[in-house]
Amino acid sequence: MAELRASQIESIVVSALEEDLGQGDVTTEALIPSDLEAKASILIKADGVLAGIEVAEIVFHQVDSSLRFEKLAQDGMRVLPGDTIAVVYGKAASILKAERVALNFLQHLSGIATATAEYAGAVSGTRARILDTRKTTPGLRLLEKYAVRMGGGQNHRYNLGDGVLIKDNHLAVLRGGGVGLGEAVKKARENAPLDLRIEVEVETVEQVREALDAGADIILLDNMTTTDMHHVVELVKGRTLTEASGGITLDNVRAVAETGVDFISIGALTHSAKALDISLGLEFD
Repeated sequence: MAELRASQIESIVVSALEEDLGQGDVTTEALIPSDLEAKASILIKADGVLAGIEVAEIVFHQVDSSLRFEKLAQDGMRVLPGDTIAVVYGKAASILKAERVALNFLQHLSGIATATAEYAGAVSGTRARILDTRKTTPGLRLLEKYAVRMGGGQNHRYNLGDGVLIKDNHLAVLRGGGVGLGEAVKKARENAPLDLRIEVEVETVEQVREALDAGADIILLDNMTTTDMHHVVELVKGRTLTEASGGITLDNVRAVAETGVDFISIGALTHSAKALDISLGLEFD
């Protein structure tokens, strides 16, 4: 993959294959001759954006290194019904054993890329950039965030060590000890690694003022109305970055972008994306 090393994803693929193939494929082993050769075409059945083609290739090669995988499309490409994105040559039994896991990765990751592209297209021409969140499938974050990039989005934090984000529950705990939002930002600045940006979640314009005064690098506007977002962008005047989050849909994302915020983060990109319809068809001499 252009942005991921094979070694980064092999453990994910091995785990998926162990889940599906750990006890063998009793149907294939009972019915399909071990020396039967076949050609398999991987076909697109819906409009979308492709992601995961090289993950699929690794799946087939993990099952049987003698299989030949010919890529006919690249991740990030727009695909249409009827497109053949790859052809696999080799033992029919091996292809059948790898089929479901390979398609699961392709369909899921392409679904994320497709959803991301829809949001990115909806805000085209504005300053806003579409971000993902940490609302990912356990164990698949690396691949899901890659798929977001293939769809034209950008990645927020990869993990809890990747940046300081002071959220409402952090503030609730701190309030119990008499520490307010502004003081929390300053405390994070003092104690966190120096190269990390400090982001804080706010719900009101007054909290925005506190965060500004405390020197926050990014202010996360949680479930604010577009009217309040406009007001905040005017108040900030470029002194810090702004990020909108909460309740973002394709129906309202353009209006949110037009408030002038820098980022729009959307958990649904990874936790609710619809799988892209992709199938595999076998041919024999």
